[in-house]
Amino acid sequence: MLTLYALAQKKDNTRYGKISSEDFKNTRFELDTGAHAVVLADIGSSNFEPEHERFRLVYKRLCRVKILDKTGYEAANRSIYLYHKGAEEEKVSTLKAATYNLENGKVVTTEMDDNSVFTQDLDKNHRVQKFTLPAVKEGSIIEFTYTITSPFIFNLQPWAFQGEYPELWSEYSVGIPQFYDYIFIAQGFHKLESKPRTDALKTFGFDYAKEGPYGGTLESERVTVTANVSTYRWIARDVPALKEEGFTTTLGNHITRIDFQLSATKSADGEVKPVMATWSKLAQDMLKDDDYGAALDKNNGYMGDVISMLTAGAATDKDKARNIYYYVRNNYTCTDHSALYLDKPLKTVFTSRNGNITDINLLLVAMLRKAGLTAHPVLLSTRNNGYATQYPMVTRFNYTIARVELAADTVYLDAAHPLGFGRLHASCYNGAAHVLDTAGTAVRFNPDSLQSQQTTSIFLVAGDGGMKGTYQQWLGYKDSYDLRNEVFSTGKDAYFKSLSKTYSRLSNQEINNLDSLETTANVKFDFEWQPGNDDILYFNPMMGQGIQANPFKASQRLYPVEMPGKTDHTYVLQMDIPAGYEVEEMPKSAMAKLNEKDGLFQYFIDKVGTGIQLRCRIKLDRTYFPPEDYENLRSFYDLVVKKQSEQIVLKKKSKS
Repeated sequence: MLTLYALAQKKDNTRYGKISSEDFKNTRFELDTGAHAVVLADIGSSNFEPEHERFRLVYKRLCRVKILDKTGYEAANRSIYLYHKGAEEEKVSTLKAATYNLENGKVVTTEMDDNSVFTQDLDKNHRVQKFTLPAVKEGSIIEFTYTITSPFIFNLQPWAFQGEYPELWSEYSVGIPQFYDYIFIAQGFHKLESKPRTDALKTFGFDYAKEGPYGGTLESERVTVTANVSTYRWIARDVPALKEEGFTTTLGNHITRIDFQLSATKSADGEVKPVMATWSKLAQDMLKDDDYGAALDKNNGYMGDVISMLTAGAATDKDKARNIYYYVRNNYTCTDHSALYLDKPLKTVFTSRNGNITDINLLLVAMLRKAGLTAHPVLLSTRNNGYATQYPMVTRFNYTIARVELAADTVYLDAAHPLGFGRLHASCYNGAAHVLDTAGTAVRFNPDSLQSQQTTSIFLVAGDGGMKGTYQQWLGYKDSYDLRNEVFSTGKDAYFKSLSKTYSRLSNQEINNLDSLETTANVKFDFEWQPGNDDILYFNPMMGQGIQANPFKASQRLYPVEMPGKTDHTYVLQMDIPAGYEVEEMPKSAMAKLNEKDGLFQYFIDKVGTGIQLRCRIKLDRTYFPPEDYENLRSFYDLVVKKQSEQIVLKKKSKS
């Protein structure tokens, strides 16, 4: 959601190098103890300028930041991201940066030197230019400005009005000549002020090389074109920092920003030529790309022997698919779980037995096809990468999985994680995805289809000199996956050692189905509890299984709660009252609903004969809660934490 309203203030008058002692006065954001720096002004513009026979994009930025404490020093480290392809590249010019400190009432300026700037290649098409401002200390004001010239008309620079620091003023303007149409993609929850579009005629001069009568070129010919330029301007004022909170896919989904997608070009006589691909066209292009799917339909004879071995004796296509999936899953190591393109040729992936997420799952697709099965890659964006848009923008994706079409079912596969057949990692459940088939078929992976499921049972019986307990926990598939990861990372001993902080003298420890990726896991152990001999005993019947603190700490939240799956956790306790004691006080039973149908909390406790029984359940039937539901969700968890922290009071029986 991005709200716009009429512009009510004139343009900010920030100019590079124009710093006075007045600029060092406190702002209201300095009262925010969580703010380590504050952006005083961030101003950008993008315009089209003629270059020889075509347009180029010219992006300019000026940013001024006040450092509030030592943690805010990080604001002095800056990066400029650049794109290049073939012989063409984006270039940075007029980079200037300075730090200003107020000393004895005077502004002292320290300019950045060229040695503080360096460039690093990120991949074959992207590089970053980094720089660090000098002489930064608490109270400093830093400032930088630069220009990026780009031959890539499709790469109209986006603008973020919000970030990790509060921003007093953020402004962006874009001037688009009549020859280009762009789609504006806006997001965020902070209101923007938008000045009405202005239109003005502008004359552009282009230099066209003239060919001589006997070959070669003569001096260029100057051609001028007058065209309408539409200028758009957006301003955000007093923007709070967007702070990371629990149950968030990525802050990138919620930062107030605007992106642009080139949709069409128009000639001087008005002919429109679409630029933005359809999903079908994107799928075809990706499958022909040498860095993605071009190798899928080749003979791939190098994998023939392995495929023959894996499919020998397989009774059905599903058996073939299972065998191939298990082979890739068990024999290949994923080196990068966020990658859009192949890191190396498919044959090298096959022989090296490692690769990024796209390497491994495209290999899986190729092997399935080699076995005669109908399989396609699927592009998606993981939860920490952000939502994919409704527009066919390949750069919004970072992950590839496989889809195989069987007689009775369509199965999605990910061989880069220790998962069962037909299971996907929880990070894949992030909404829209697209199958790279002839139609670019849209599919959805909704987190509501995942569920965190646990049933925990504790029996506590009186024994000689104390209480003896039995603990059992049955986990759903998602929680079983998390348990396996934890145990494989630290070992069983470390896992049970962590439980021994709550349950003493563990024995008969078991984790069933730990190595069986197709099934769910079950944890069992015995323990002892020594209640002591005090006249009054305080006992929490949740026995470490309760929620200790509300996960929603902030008093308000400006963006949605996005849980990784629905929740259904049940806890059951049956216990004997310790010998020689009686119940003095016990929590009351309670039940609450969240928005009537979105969630349920049950806490049923009762004294039955010489024992106590408790059944507690937390059930959430939604994963997405918009900001207007936040207060109800927070109150719901307040009740859960309060009830689960209540204790049973046991009093020693009086002697008759």
